[in-house]
Amino acid sequence: MRPQIVLFGDSITEQSFGPGGWGAALTNTYSRKADVLVRGFGGYNTRWALFLLQHLFPLDATKPPAAVTIFFGANDAAVLGRASERQHVPIEEYKENLRKMVHHLKECSPTMLIVLITPPPVDEEGRIEFTRSLNGENASQLPERTNESAGLYAKQCIELASEMGLRLVNLWSRMQETEGWGKKFLSDGLHLTPEGNAVVHQEVVRVFEEAWFHAEEMPFDFPHHSKIDGKSPEKAFREHACNIDFSSKRVSPY
Repeated sequence: MRPQIVLFGDSITEQSFGPGGWGAALTNTYSRKADVLVRGFGGYNTRWALFLLQHLFPLDATKPPAAVTIFFGANDAAVLGRASERQHVPIEEYKENLRKMVHHLKECSPTMLIVLITPPPVDEEGRIEFTRSLNGENASQLPERTNESAGLYAKQCIELASEMGLRLVNLWSRMQETEGWGKKFLSDGLHLTPEGNAVVHQEVVRVFEEAWFHAEEMPFDFPHHSKIDGKSPEKAFREHACNIDFSSKRVSPY
Protein backbone atom coordinates (compact mmCIF):
# COMPACT_ATOMS: atom_id res chain seq x y z
CA MET A 1 0.00 0.00 0.00
CA ARG A 2 2.73 2.45 0.89
CA PRO A 3 5.36 3.35 -1.72
CA GLN A 4 8.73 1.70 -1.17
CA ILE A 5 12.20 3.17 -0.84
CA VAL A 6 14.96 0.61 -1.44
CA LEU A 7 18.51 1.24 -0.21
CA PHE A 8 20.84 -0.79 -2.45
CA GLY A 9 24.52 -0.91 -1.62
CA ASP A 10 27.41 -2.50 0.26
CA SER A 11 28.16 -2.72 3.99
CA ILE A 12 27.58 1.01 4.55
CA THR A 13 24.01 0.37 3.45
CA GLU A 14 23.75 -2.99 5.23
CA GLN A 15 24.69 -1.29 8.51
CA SER A 16 22.31 1.62 7.98
CA PHE A 17 19.65 0.17 10.28
CA GLY A 18 22.06 -0.08 13.21
CA PRO A 19 21.96 2.37 16.12
CA GLY A 20 22.16 5.88 14.68
CA GLY A 21 22.04 4.50 11.13
CA TRP A 22 20.99 6.59 8.16
CA GLY A 23 18.50 3.98 6.96
CA ALA A 24 16.78 3.88 10.32
CA ALA A 25 16.62 7.68 10.33
CA LEU A 26 15.12 7.62 6.84
CA THR A 27 12.45 5.22 8.08
CA ASN A 28 11.60 7.71 10.79
CA THR A 29 11.43 10.57 8.28
CA TYR A 30 8.99 8.63 6.09
CA SER A 31 7.09 6.98 8.94
CA ARG A 32 3.58 6.04 7.78
CA LYS A 33 4.39 7.55 4.39
CA ALA A 34 6.73 5.00 2.76
CA ASP A 35 8.38 1.69 3.62
CA VAL A 36 12.19 1.73 3.64
CA LEU A 37 13.82 -1.57 2.65
CA VAL A 38 17.51 -2.24 3.19
CA ARG A 39 19.25 -4.28 0.53
CA GLY A 40 22.86 -3.86 1.62
CA PHE A 41 25.50 -6.52 1.02
CA GLY A 42 28.71 -6.23 3.00
CA GLY A 43 31.87 -6.56 0.94
CA TYR A 44 30.10 -6.40 -2.41
CA ASN A 45 31.35 -4.41 -5.36
CA THR A 46 29.32 -3.38 -8.41
CA ARG A 47 30.40 -6.46 -10.39
CA TRP A 48 28.92 -8.83 -7.82
CA ALA A 49 25.88 -6.63 -7.24
CA LEU A 50 24.81 -7.00 -10.86
CA PHE A 51 23.95 -10.65 -10.13
CA LEU A 52 21.34 -9.44 -7.64
CA LEU A 53 19.36 -7.11 -9.86
CA GLN A 54 16.75 -9.50 -11.19
CA HIS A 55 16.27 -11.02 -7.73
CA LEU A 56 15.84 -7.70 -5.94
CA PHE A 57 14.17 -5.75 -8.72
CA PRO A 58 12.29 -8.22 -10.95
CA LEU A 59 11.14 -6.70 -14.21
CA ASP A 60 7.70 -8.25 -13.82
CA ALA A 61 7.10 -6.75 -10.37
CA THR A 62 3.55 -5.45 -10.01
CA LYS A 63 4.70 -2.66 -7.70
CA PRO A 64 8.31 -1.57 -8.22
CA PRO A 65 9.92 0.78 -5.71
CA ALA A 66 9.11 4.46 -5.90
CA ALA A 67 12.72 5.39 -5.05
CA VAL A 68 16.09 3.60 -4.95
CA THR A 69 19.48 4.71 -3.67
CA ILE A 70 22.55 3.10 -5.25
CA PHE A 71 25.54 3.32 -2.92
CA PHE A 72 28.57 1.39 -4.20
CA GLY A 73 32.22 2.13 -4.80
CA ALA A 74 33.99 1.73 -1.47
CA ASN A 75 34.94 -1.84 -2.35
CA ASP A 76 35.40 -1.31 -6.09
CA ALA A 77 38.08 1.25 -5.20
CA ALA A 78 40.18 -1.21 -3.16
CA VAL A 79 43.81 -0.84 -4.23
CA LEU A 80 45.41 -3.57 -6.34
CA GLY A 81 48.32 -5.38 -4.71
CA ARG A 82 47.02 -4.80 -1.20
CA ALA A 83 44.89 -6.75 1.27
CA SER A 84 41.47 -6.20 -0.34
CA GLU A 85 42.41 -6.43 -4.02
CA ARG A 86 39.89 -9.29 -4.48
CA GLN A 87 37.16 -6.65 -4.29
CA HIS A 88 38.78 -4.29 -6.79
CA VAL A 89 36.85 -3.38 -9.94
CA PRO A 90 38.56 -1.31 -12.68
CA ILE A 91 37.26 2.22 -12.68
CA GLU A 92 35.79 2.11 -16.21
CA GLU A 93 33.91 -1.09 -15.35
CA TYR A 94 32.64 0.47 -12.13
CA LYS A 95 30.99 3.28 -14.07
CA GLU A 96 29.48 0.87 -16.61
CA ASN A 97 28.19 -1.39 -13.85
CA LEU A 98 26.39 1.56 -12.28
CA ARG A 99 24.96 2.39 -15.70
CA LYS A 100 23.65 -1.17 -16.05
CA MET A 101 21.98 -0.90 -12.64
CA VAL A 102 20.26 2.33 -13.63
CA HIS A 103 19.07 0.92 -16.97
CA HIS A 104 17.61 -2.10 -15.18
CA LEU A 105 15.78 0.07 -12.63
CA LYS A 106 14.42 2.34 -15.34
CA GLU A 107 13.13 -0.72 -17.15
CA CYS A 108 11.35 -1.70 -13.93
CA SER A 109 9.74 1.72 -13.74
CA PRO A 110 10.48 4.80 -15.86
CA THR A 111 9.14 7.06 -13.09
CA MET A 112 11.35 5.61 -10.34
CA LEU A 113 13.45 8.14 -8.44
CA ILE A 114 17.06 6.91 -8.63
CA VAL A 115 19.75 8.51 -6.45
CA LEU A 116 23.43 7.72 -6.84
CA ILE A 117 25.64 8.10 -3.76
CA THR A 118 29.40 8.35 -4.23
CA PRO A 119 31.73 6.30 -2.05
CA PRO A 120 32.72 8.15 1.11
CA PRO A 121 36.20 9.52 1.63
CA VAL A 122 38.78 7.24 3.23
CA ASP A 123 40.75 8.12 6.34
CA GLU A 124 43.92 6.16 5.58
CA GLU A 125 45.33 6.56 9.07
CA GLY A 126 42.07 5.18 10.44
CA ARG A 127 42.24 2.17 8.12
CA ILE A 128 45.81 1.38 9.24
CA GLU A 129 44.79 1.68 12.90
CA PHE A 130 41.82 -0.60 12.34
CA THR A 131 43.93 -3.23 10.60
CA ARG A 132 46.50 -3.05 13.39
CA SER A 133 43.75 -3.60 15.97
CA LEU A 134 42.85 -6.84 14.17
CA ASN A 135 46.27 -8.18 13.18
CA GLY A 136 48.68 -6.55 15.59
CA GLU A 137 52.28 -6.21 14.45
CA ASN A 138 51.56 -8.36 11.41
CA ALA A 139 49.28 -5.69 9.96
CA SER A 140 50.30 -4.02 6.73
CA GLN A 141 51.58 -0.49 7.01
CA LEU A 142 49.80 0.42 3.78
CA PRO A 143 46.03 0.97 3.78
CA GLU A 144 44.06 -1.31 1.47
CA ARG A 145 42.00 1.72 0.43
CA THR A 146 43.10 5.29 -0.20
CA ASN A 147 41.25 8.57 -0.31
CA GLU A 148 42.75 9.34 -3.71
CA SER A 149 41.33 6.15 -5.18
CA ALA A 150 37.93 6.72 -3.57
CA GLY A 151 37.91 10.21 -5.09
CA LEU A 152 38.54 8.86 -8.58
CA TYR A 153 35.62 6.46 -8.27
CA ALA A 154 33.45 9.21 -6.82
CA LYS A 155 34.22 11.30 -9.92
CA GLN A 156 32.95 8.51 -12.17
CA CYS A 157 29.76 8.30 -10.14
CA ILE A 158 29.29 12.06 -10.45
CA GLU A 159 29.88 11.95 -14.20
CA LEU A 160 27.37 9.16 -14.67
CA ALA A 161 24.70 11.04 -12.71
CA SER A 162 25.25 14.03 -14.98
CA GLU A 163 25.18 11.94 -18.16
CA MET A 164 21.96 10.15 -17.19
CA GLY A 165 20.17 13.05 -15.53
CA LEU A 166 20.11 11.40 -12.11
CA ARG A 167 19.98 12.81 -8.61
CA LEU A 168 23.29 12.59 -6.74
CA VAL A 169 24.76 12.70 -3.24
CA ASN A 170 28.44 13.61 -3.49
CA LEU A 171 29.38 12.13 -0.15
CA TRP A 172 33.11 12.08 -0.90
CA SER A 173 33.20 15.89 -1.15
CA ARG A 174 30.47 16.68 1.37
CA MET A 175 32.18 14.94 4.27
CA GLN A 176 35.54 16.55 3.60
CA GLU A 177 34.02 20.00 4.01
CA THR A 178 34.18 19.43 7.78
CA GLU A 179 37.44 19.80 9.68
CA GLY A 180 38.50 16.55 11.30
CA TRP A 181 36.13 14.58 9.08
CA GLY A 182 38.15 11.36 9.31
CA LYS A 183 37.57 10.76 13.00
CA LYS A 184 34.23 12.58 13.16
CA PHE A 185 32.44 10.72 10.37
CA LEU A 186 34.31 7.40 9.99
CA SER A 187 34.58 4.74 12.69
CA ASP A 188 37.40 2.73 11.09
CA GLY A 189 38.50 5.00 8.28
CA LEU A 190 35.70 3.74 6.00
CA HIS A 191 32.44 2.88 7.78
CA LEU A 192 30.26 5.52 9.37
CA THR A 193 29.99 6.89 12.87
CA PRO A 194 26.57 8.14 14.05
CA GLU A 195 27.66 11.60 12.88
CA GLY A 196 28.62 10.18 9.48
CA ASN A 197 25.28 8.43 9.24
CA ALA A 198 23.57 11.73 10.01
CA VAL A 199 25.31 13.34 7.04
CA VAL A 200 24.10 10.61 4.69
CA HIS A 201 20.55 10.87 6.03
CA GLN A 202 20.56 14.64 5.67
CA GLU A 203 21.85 14.51 2.11
CA VAL A 204 19.49 11.76 0.96
CA VAL A 205 16.48 13.60 2.40
CA ARG A 206 17.65 16.83 0.74
CA VAL A 207 17.90 15.14 -2.65
CA PHE A 208 14.56 13.38 -2.22
CA GLU A 209 12.90 16.68 -1.35
CA GLU A 210 14.48 18.42 -4.34
CA ALA A 211 12.79 15.78 -6.46
CA TRP A 212 9.13 14.87 -5.94
CA PHE A 213 9.57 12.66 -2.88
CA HIS A 214 8.91 15.06 -0.01
CA ALA A 215 7.70 13.35 3.18
CA GLU A 216 5.67 16.32 4.40
CA GLU A 217 3.74 16.43 1.13
CA MET A 218 2.87 12.73 1.20
CA PRO A 219 -0.32 11.42 2.80
CA PHE A 220 -0.46 9.08 5.75
CA ASP A 221 -1.22 5.48 4.84
CA PHE A 222 -4.36 5.67 7.00
CA PRO A 223 -6.14 8.59 8.70
CA HIS A 224 -4.40 10.44 11.49
CA HIS A 225 -6.13 9.66 14.77
CA SER A 226 -7.22 13.29 15.11
CA LYS A 227 -9.38 12.87 11.98
CA ILE A 228 -11.33 9.91 13.36
CA ASP A 229 -14.75 10.59 14.87
CA GLY A 230 -15.26 8.39 17.91
CA LYS A 231 -18.93 7.90 17.07
CA SER A 232 -18.57 7.46 13.30
CA PRO A 233 -14.99 6.24 12.64
CA GLU A 234 -15.86 4.82 9.22
CA LYS A 235 -16.32 8.33 7.78
CA ALA A 236 -12.62 9.20 8.14
CA PHE A 237 -11.56 5.99 6.42
CA ARG A 238 -13.95 6.52 3.52
CA GLU A 239 -12.76 10.10 3.00
CA HIS A 240 -9.12 9.09 3.28
CA ALA A 241 -9.50 6.34 0.69
CA CYS A 242 -10.98 8.85 -1.76
CA ASN A 243 -7.98 11.14 -1.40
CA ILE A 244 -5.25 8.58 -2.16
CA ASP A 245 -4.52 6.64 -5.29
CA PHE A 246 -2.54 3.77 -3.79
CA SER A 247 -1.84 2.31 -7.26
CA SER A 248 0.13 5.37 -8.34
CA LYS A 249 3.91 5.21 -8.30
CA ARG A 250 3.91 8.87 -7.32
CA VAL A 251 1.70 9.44 -4.33
CA SER A 252 -0.25 12.68 -4.61
CA PRO A 253 -0.77 14.78 -1.46
CA TYR A 254 -4.38 14.99 -0.36
